[in-house]
Amino acid sequence: MNEETVSILDGNTFVVCDRRGDMEGSPSVPTGLFSLDTRYLSRWVLTLDGKRLTSMSVDDLQYYETRFFLVPGATETYADAKVSVIRHREIGGSFCERVTILNHGEEPLDCRLRLDVGSDFADLFEIKDEVLNKRGEYYTKIDGDVLRLGYRRETFQRETRISSSEPAELDEEGLSFRVRVEAGGDWTTEIDVHTTAIGPGGRDLRMGVQSHGPERMALQHDLQRWVADAPRVTCECTALTQAYDRSLADLAALRFSPLSLVGQALPAAGLPWFMTMFGRDSIFTCLQTLGFTPVLSTTTLRILAALQGTRFDDFRDEDPGKILHEMRYGETVAFGDQPHTPYYGAADSTCLFLILLDEYEQWTGDTRMVHELEFEAREALRWIDEYADLMGNGYVWYERRNTRNGLENQCWKDSWDGISYHDGRLPGFPRATCELQGYAYDAKMRGARLARLVWGDPELADRLEREAADLKERFNRDFWVADGEYYAIALDANGERVDSLSSNIGHLLWSGIVTPERAPKIAAHLMSDRLFSGWGIRTLAVGEGRYNPIGYHNGTVWPFDNSFIAWGLRRYGFVEEAARVADAIIDAAQYFGGRLPEAFAGYERKLTKYPVQYPTACSPQAWSSGAPLLLIRTMLGLEPHEGHLAVDPALPIDMGRIELLDVPGRWGRVDAFGRGRVDLAKWWT
Repeated sequence: MNEETVSILDGNTFVVCDRRGDMEGSPSVPTGLFSLDTRYLSRWVLTLDGKRLTSMSVDDLQYYETRFFLVPGATETYADAKVSVIRHREIGGSFCERVTILNHGEEPLDCRLRLDVGSDFADLFEIKDEVLNKRGEYYTKIDGDVLRLGYRRETFQRETRISSSEPAELDEEGLSFRVRVEAGGDWTTEIDVHTTAIGPGGRDLRMGVQSHGPERMALQHDLQRWVADAPRVTCECTALTQAYDRSLADLAALRFSPLSLVGQALPAAGLPWFMTMFGRDSIFTCLQTLGFTPVLSTTTLRILAALQGTRFDDFRDEDPGKILHEMRYGETVAFGDQPHTPYYGAADSTCLFLILLDEYEQWTGDTRMVHELEFEAREALRWIDEYADLMGNGYVWYERRNTRNGLENQCWKDSWDGISYHDGRLPGFPRATCELQGYAYDAKMRGARLARLVWGDPELADRLEREAADLKERFNRDFWVADGEYYAIALDANGERVDSLSSNIGHLLWSGIVTPERAPKIAAHLMSDRLFSGWGIRTLAVGEGRYNPIGYHNGTVWPFDNSFIAWGLRRYGFVEEAARVADAIIDAAQYFGGRLPEAFAGYERKLTKYPVQYPTACSPQAWSSGAPLLLIRTMLGLEPHEGHLAVDPALPIDMGRIELLDVPGRWGRVDAFGRGRVDLAKWWT
């Protein structure tokens, strides 16, 4: 979201408004009160004596709470305002707004406060597509002192119920208050909004969904516990501590309780479009945060295993053993217009599931979980060999079977033009992107470890290691672009290299599929002027046919992407390069108030002097919030090793000393320390 909007959120329920606190949503404007992929309020406009209010200040108190300080009239008229208005807003399952009028004059004030309300009950997909296509019926009812706005289509029903603590005149378009405020006095009303989601059989789907309780104190205590359970960071670098504190709060806000696991939470992907369960995004976020908030990984692994594919379903791109891509709850999904019940159109989430399961065990020692999910893990391994290999040559490929509204690109760069040749052409399908092969290699190696050490199946372990070695050999032959000395972003259906230079090669370092003799070439490309902007590594290199510094996957800088690239650089011993990437991303974070957005522009640093946010970037977004945590882990060199936590710090000199206290793991709680020793001066010359 941009600087002109203000948001508060609690898991799947969130509010996006302007700086006055007003919401004026439309099919093309994603403002309003949302829950379970439905907009419950599209209009929420406050006036005083018929005049709109002007914002003086907005206080973001917590992720679930904000406050607006307002005066009546246009900007030029409030220099000596005799009246001001405070809107104090909270969310936590339900939505509450406390409106206070303050009379600063010497005479009593008689006024009319009006709140115009309305709801289009738009499905989030309708807003993304900018088309409102409702086939049900709207209704508005005044039920005593409650205004009820509703939408019904067969068994699908959504309703918004609005009431106030002070007497109000209700009509079908809102609430009016006739107010008298004594001189120097104030008047307050509290407006409560409750949402319901009725499914088949008349069951309220929202019962129990509120993951943190509706009361402000419950939310406050929950946030305090969340922060207290995470490691503490002390550092001489204020940008790093700011980013860490902001990330912890945003990760708390983004926790989402699936309907099938009430009371347990996994990370929703990001505001406003992705406030739901995403296989890929949730797994990447868990990998980033495992050394800080391991509870996220526990729930994520369980729910993804529970929803693992069991059949062939072309509409949902589902296969047996496949891990889901996305789950939705709105109207378009309920009536089969969209496939997200769940949708399985991701070629990477299954391999990433296996990677997370092994990483989780290494950190936590929770072999019980690995035993519990043995069947699902074996099914995921089987998917790699039997269903992902569309061309029968041992690689992971993708091609959507749902040609109506399935995703064309089923890798993390899933925009329509995210995979291209050097000259800008788009390859046909199926496609095998390079990082998918890296993930498959890593999944087999980690699966072998679990088979040998936990499941007691040395034969499976030996086979997986042989297959991984064979994959690594073939990959380094088939994907290598000899004249450029880098790996192609993909193979096309003819087995030809899709030869653009991209950030995907950094994920290959993280996976371990790169041969030692080629790793220096990959590191050099990543840190070259073509890929490294000074603020981070671009998704696509300057000079490629589709390069665009503000193209979604074609030249922007993604903090999550950079965090895994830094981890990969560190894995291969490129200490300075990893520190430089970490330093750039943390430096960029301070320009966003510590909250890294989904992506920012790939302009060269010396051109802009500050990172330029991508126009429609999600913020907060889970894997962007997780990026500072993984970068801290990378700079401190934290790795589980034989049941202990190994620490090998390599920090930029300018960051000074970092202390990470109470790092959780199978070792209990330990502290990690590091002082800057990496001189980055050469990177600035």
